[in-house]
Amino acid sequence: MKVLMINGSPHAKGNTAAALEEMKKVFDAEGIEAEILHIGNKDIRGCIACRSCHNTGKCVFDDFVNETAAKFEACDGLVVGSPVYYASANATLIAFLDRLFYSTHFEKRMKVGASVVVARRGGLSATFDELNKYFTICGMPVASSQYWNSVHGQMPGEALEDAEGLQTMRTLAANMSFLMKSIALGKEKYGLPEKEESIHTNFVR
Repeated sequence: MKVLMINGSPHAKGNTAAALEEMKKVFDAEGIEAEILHIGNKDIRGCIACRSCHNTGKCVFDDFVNETAAKFEACDGLVVGSPVYYASANATLIAFLDRLFYSTHFEKRMKVGASVVVARRGGLSATFDELNKYFTICGMPVASSQYWNSVHGQMPGEALEDAEGLQTMRTLAANMSFLMKSIALGKEKYGLPEKEESIHTNFVR
């Protein structure tokens, strides 16, 4: 069982990393393989809506997005972590997620998703909602914790002083582990739910 963890912060060893590392300790204890990818400082451009991926199955820009796609397909759960900038996620992370989710056409249903947000003070819930939308449009169950999945801290290391935030991360990882294991058992016994053919109703016809 595998969890892919995305660090969307520009800082490899900042507070977002501390939050993800707290979760990783629980995944390790649960016997779940967890890999953290740091993408927040990479040169990742946004989607240009060329739709080339609909024919090739991969993004036209052959960068870290395409490198991550196979790991996303193989994982049972995806954790996305970001600092908060202007009540939103890091723009590099959003560009990465837009292209990763749009250009990959494998089955994402029942992969468990979780978002983690870190800020000095405010904008956490708006960023939390923003990131969760990637999961909920794909039929991915969203793991929850004892509070919204957030940690406070400004300077590197300050997140380690947020005892409740760190506990929220541990609880999130424990709940996510249980959910992934339960879904794996359910898929083995019942398979995935039958999927209807998609219906697209445009507002303008």
